[in-house]
Amino acid sequence: MKDGFVRCAAVSPSIKVADCSYNGTQIMKAIDTACEQQVRLLVFPELAVTGYTCADLFLQQSLAQAAERTLLEIVAHTEGRRIIVVVGVPLAYGAKLYNCAAVVCDGELLGVVPKTNLPNYQEFYERRWFNPAPPQLGAVMVGGVEFPFGSNLLFRCEDLPEFCLAVEICEDLWVPCPPSISHAQAGATIIANVSASDETTGKAEYRKSLVEGQSARLLCGYIYCDAGEGESTTDLVFTGNDLICEDGICLAEHSLSPDVLLATEIDVQKLTLERRRLTTFEERSQRDDYFEIAFRLPVAPCPLTRPVARFPFVPSDGVDRVRRCETILALQALGLKKRLEHTNAASAIVGLSGGLDSTLALLVVARAFDSLGWERKRIIAVTMPGFGTTKRTKGNAGTLAEALGATLRMVDINESVRLHFKDIGHDPENHDVTYENSQARERTQILMDIANQSNGLVIGTGDLSELALGWATYNGDHMSMYGVNASIPKTLVRHLVRHVADISEPALKNVLYDILATPVSPELLPASEDGTISQVTEDIVGPYELHDFFLYHIVRWGFSPAKVLRLALYAFDSVYDTATIQKWLKTFYRRFFSQQFKRSCLPDGPKVGSVTLSPRGDWRMPSDASASLWMRELEDACAGKDTER
Repeated sequence: MKDGFVRCAAVSPSIKVADCSYNGTQIMKAIDTACEQQVRLLVFPELAVTGYTCADLFLQQSLAQAAERTLLEIVAHTEGRRIIVVVGVPLAYGAKLYNCAAVVCDGELLGVVPKTNLPNYQEFYERRWFNPAPPQLGAVMVGGVEFPFGSNLLFRCEDLPEFCLAVEICEDLWVPCPPSISHAQAGATIIANVSASDETTGKAEYRKSLVEGQSARLLCGYIYCDAGEGESTTDLVFTGNDLICEDGICLAEHSLSPDVLLATEIDVQKLTLERRRLTTFEERSQRDDYFEIAFRLPVAPCPLTRPVARFPFVPSDGVDRVRRCETILALQALGLKKRLEHTNAASAIVGLSGGLDSTLALLVVARAFDSLGWERKRIIAVTMPGFGTTKRTKGNAGTLAEALGATLRMVDINESVRLHFKDIGHDPENHDVTYENSQARERTQILMDIANQSNGLVIGTGDLSELALGWATYNGDHMSMYGVNASIPKTLVRHLVRHVADISEPALKNVLYDILATPVSPELLPASEDGTISQVTEDIVGPYELHDFFLYHIVRWGFSPAKVLRLALYAFDSVYDTATIQKWLKTFYRRFFSQQFKRSCLPDGPKVGSVTLSPRGDWRMPSDASASLWMRELEDACAGKDTER
């Protein structure tokens, strides 16, 4: 359960209807298997001890007594095992019978949760045998000992307080106001649903959407365990459609897999941080109607098996990829369209370098002009060759402007920058930061002045990754009148340009593919002797795929340096070695803190994703904040090998 990861599992054992002894053996075998796989929370189906389809046999005294005996055997079997188990069982409370979920840990029955909403329609006639959960908390007698009994029970891990478990049973989820709503508001971060949902055409898709939606709405982990093989097929078929979801994402799913554990990790730390961030999530932690029960599960290393995206900003492949790319481009264009209309601009000016960022910006400007019904020749693409400009990028800039129908202007900055060097007394042979930034600022001045000439707006090309690292010249490429790429990280820039290339006509397609194949560079240092780019950005600041990964987990989730490092080692296991990831993560933290002053005065730009660094909304940080705390933790993690793959 290290770093907030709780390894959870659902299993639908192959059972025999009304054979409690056999079912108990199957359940205990599954517990053993789960312990071998380091599972800390294991969920079984509804009425797994007896089988869900016993019908009137539930009212037989022999079955009731056998179910209780088997439950006690299961409880005893968990002693000494580091696991908490939720299993469905019928139990008597007073003179009535209830459809229950027993929560068991380390040889102890922690509590019993009765089902609140009993179906009584079509093939489900539970009210014939069971009673709905009583409104008050009580004590149920099991094996001659009283245990907490009620629908409002919470089970909290003393060793990882963010791990707080609550239970609801099958139909409870399907009603207009499921018990899990109040469970989550009372503090539950994981909801276990012991269920017996029969399979019909189309029901699996609806069930999955229901579980995903509930986990998203409640910012929780949701484990749905369905009855499967062995249930009576007199009128129904059960397929064991088990699901594990977290905050709207299905982490794992299967059906028709009797006795096979569906296991993954739920990040309760992430869920807690998200609840803290979202002020609209109403928490009622001091509710008098809830009874909290503590249990112990010592925190130990938890091997990760859950999916961790190497490119968290990039849409998945297939139809979703196309749809997401088109949505992002549309949002960028809509933002710019509004700004152009509001300012009565007659043109848009883009500094076109032949690189990815300016290419995406120009593509977005073209879409905005099309939506306005404006001629694209009013787009002024300005290419400004300098000391490091190569024939390849200069040629691609011209070809791209022509393919899009923009007006191309070329302004050579070499002479003006040399004059500037003379004015400030800088040696042109000294290729330091002054040498580089003088070129960037000269280009921005030219763009601004052309905008004045043409009654236009300078469209910024810098991306989110550059803003995070401060890889921008202050009042150079850092400044514009509207930054369309401000919330687009570098990995996504490349993806969007590739998407446009894939759907374009040959003339545009070919130049876009060549731009995609060009190394990322500001081209501020002289080219190599063979005329190729000498200054490759990723050789200086590190791979953008790593920095975008760091950015997402640090800003979006607020994870600690040790946890970010662990996730990066896991996601990039076959790509980078440990030393490389550690090196660039240190670089990210150092630059992210030291360069906040550049982000504090950003131009306007559209938000298109969950991570942006606009000082007016999503990211507010003092420019002189110290990085010492984060750097110390990262150094400790690196030195102490406090991470695992």
